[in-house]
Amino acid sequence: MRSVKADLARIPTHRLYGRVAAVQGLLIEIAGIEREVSIGSRLRVLGREGRSVKVEAVGFRGGRVLAMPFDSLEGVGIGCKAIVEGQDGFIYPDESWLGRVVNAMGEPIDGGPPLARGSVACALRQAPPPPQSRQRVAGKIDLGVKALNTFITCCRGQRMGIFAGSGVGKSVLMSMLARYTEADVSIIGLVGERGREVQEFIEDDLGPEGLARSVVVVSTSDEPPLMRRQAAYLTLTLAEYFRDRQKDVLCLMDSVTRFAMAQREIGLSSGEPPTTKGYTPTVFAELPKLLERAGPGTGAGSITGLFAVLVEGDDHNEPIADAVRGILDGHIVLQRAIAERGRYPAINILQSISRTMPGCNDEQENDLVRAARGLLSTYEDMAELIRLGAYRAGTDPKVDEAIRYYPALEAFLSQKKEERVTLAAGYAALADLLADGSQAQ
Repeated sequence: MRSVKADLARIPTHRLYGRVAAVQGLLIEIAGIEREVSIGSRLRVLGREGRSVKVEAVGFRGGRVLAMPFDSLEGVGIGCKAIVEGQDGFIYPDESWLGRVVNAMGEPIDGGPPLARGSVACALRQAPPPPQSRQRVAGKIDLGVKALNTFITCCRGQRMGIFAGSGVGKSVLMSMLARYTEADVSIIGLVGERGREVQEFIEDDLGPEGLARSVVVVSTSDEPPLMRRQAAYLTLTLAEYFRDRQKDVLCLMDSVTRFAMAQREIGLSSGEPPTTKGYTPTVFAELPKLLERAGPGTGAGSITGLFAVLVEGDDHNEPIADAVRGILDGHIVLQRAIAERGRYPAINILQSISRTMPGCNDEQENDLVRAARGLLSTYEDMAELIRLGAYRAGTDPKVDEAIRYYPALEAFLSQKKEERVTLAAGYAALADLLADGSQAQ
């Protein structure tokens, strides 16, 4: 929150400017104002033929400011004027933004009227609420996907990661969650997304009803890394705005990996040393700062965060996946082998976990989940022998039981994109499945 006096104090009383001294790739070196700016300062470079490019200071080297652009650098050359515009990392959201699609700068891109300017300035890089003041995660949230509702039950204010390789069904699962999850407001960040998929997601997956209670932030893969990074910051800032108005907010981001890649590009350009797989140290410093902003607030509002993680080469232990898994309150693993045999969503139940379970369930629900997980685990342990025909029926009663239940459990875990299953219906269906199998013995 910022007062009117604080807003007025940020208006500069005079203008400072330097000159472009060098351009290398996406990095601009600006001379003459190195003592007047700091990391995060915004500048406007006046290019040739009247073109203007907004840039941000990302570092210093040899007495010059290192800056990166929010747009193309066409028309920018040696000697171009760079005007200091101050620390512009604020946005002025309003409840009337619901139903709109915006870019990383908070500007409408849906062809609608200009957005109303709110009365309160919200920082794009807001610190998370103090841990001792936050409410506890409590109360189950209905995600509308029965595999998640039963085996990986989530609570309001929980933060979950969806880990998947490319082409495994991550986007489809995210679209189901956007449409079916119970929440007052949905803030959806499409960070580094394919441009052709944006309109499909808004029209086919969200639909008019879903969009009416959502704000969609879009930064496509062809945009500069500063825009992709800022789209992630803006997504969390909007979620915090509605949370502070006592709303239960669903924050969906696809994907955290592309945010990390954008930060890697920024870090490497400014001279940071690369570490594992080229990721710079600031990537691993920025991830918890971003993800910790989701969760319960200090009042009645909460942010339930569902963050997609695109694992490179199907390696679920690659650096970003490993770092994010340690920060969040659980993880949902999508597996290519499951998708290849035609079961969607391709969730590997045994590798997925919710850190609020079993505490959020009653004893009967925990017994159901424990029994079903045991059957799946027993079958997977012997799956290779069963598929090869090397297992003989009657050798082990537990394996025989798992084989008997397995087709029904696979069918239970499958769900069509257009189908919504509530929490109560999911547990009832699982109870019926296990009861039917025990009666058939």
